[in-house]
Amino acid sequence: MEKQLLSPTLFVILIMATKCGNALAQNQHHESNSQLDPDPEFIGFINNVTYPAGREAILACSVRNLGKNKVGWLRASDQTVLALQGRVVTHNARISVMHQDMHTWKLKISKLRESDRGCYMCQINTSPMKKQVGCIDVQVPPDIINEDSSADMAVQEGEDATLTCKATGNPLPRVIWRREDGEMILIRKPGSRELMKVESYNGSSLRLLRLERRQMGAYLCIASNDVPPAVSKRVSLSVQFAPMVRAPSQLLGTPLGSDVQLECQVEASPSPVSYWLKGARTSNGFASVSTASLESGSPGPEMLLDGPKYGITERRDGYRGVMLLVVRSFSPSDVGTYHCVSTNSLGRAEGTLRLYEIKLHPGAAASNDDHLNYIGGLEDAARNVATRRHTTWQLLSMLLLLLMLRLRQRPGGA
Repeated sequence: MEKQLLSPTLFVILIMATKCGNALAQNQHHESNSQLDPDPEFIGFINNVTYPAGREAILACSVRNLGKNKVGWLRASDQTVLALQGRVVTHNARISVMHQDMHTWKLKISKLRESDRGCYMCQINTSPMKKQVGCIDVQVPPDIINEDSSADMAVQEGEDATLTCKATGNPLPRVIWRREDGEMILIRKPGSRELMKVESYNGSSLRLLRLERRQMGAYLCIASNDVPPAVSKRVSLSVQFAPMVRAPSQLLGTPLGSDVQLECQVEASPSPVSYWLKGARTSNGFASVSTASLESGSPGPEMLLDGPKYGITERRDGYRGVMLLVVRSFSPSDVGTYHCVSTNSLGRAEGTLRLYEIKLHPGAAASNDDHLNYIGGLEDAARNVATRRHTTWQLLSMLLLLLMLRLRQRPGGA
């Protein structure tokens, strides 16, 4: 029997059929493997989180079908690798990772700092790479920057002043101003003469135009952003001006032997040097005392010192003050002119008071209750004494009345 040979055409067909069969088998094998090992994919999304500084922040990344692939954590801003699978690869001791329930990888950052604010990437090393991003916002309590904020300041009356308070924090802090003493803040709008009263002022800069002395005081800058604690800074504003002196009672009278008190009200800033003089004015209109006159004993204004004869005190409340002089055991030599003098670096002022004797009815003596009561001028002095005894002025009035009556009784009188 003869052996039959395959034709060339049939041979080619057999080869092509064999190749197709192999290719089909490979495709079926690949599809079978694909069904057994599906591609990794993320489950849900990474939630953005917000924590105060000092707390611990956690970002969770969930993946299914990871297979032989790996999960890594990176800082999104600079692509720094922080962790791979369950191993930390950064030298930051505050960073750790945790693998939970086979699907979830957690990135933990403890003792949060402001520098930790930003976004972080969860990455699967597939081809192409798969990634998700989650962000951390770090809340920072307010802090006042002393270098950029006002210190205590002194400004002359009539000039402008700006109090500045710069604060940092996240969220950006709100800044308000209040007076430390609880009084209203006085603000002058540009172009206005009147001062407007406000309980507080919002803004980092408080501008005070054409300062007046009543705006002097301590101001509080308070910064807050709902992340406790709020912080504050105290700024003391001193408004400086030359002294002003006022004597409420410029003419005072008292009987011999009693004590009398002289008073002057002073306004000055900075705090003045105040003293009392007894004597006449000089040619320049101010009472003064020189060392030469004291050494030579020549007549001139006498500087009064606290002691047995004179009691000298001064009370101050802010830029206001009261000068008090008590002349004890009033005698004829105490009659005269007294000057309360106040001086500071910006000027000098004085008040003048005259002290005279109130003569009592012969035989009458001033009681202890009369001491320090005979002040305030002629009218006040006469009124105080009239409730207790007849004064010389009353006697003169009576004599004048009798004289007028006798004149009327004369022939041809009115």
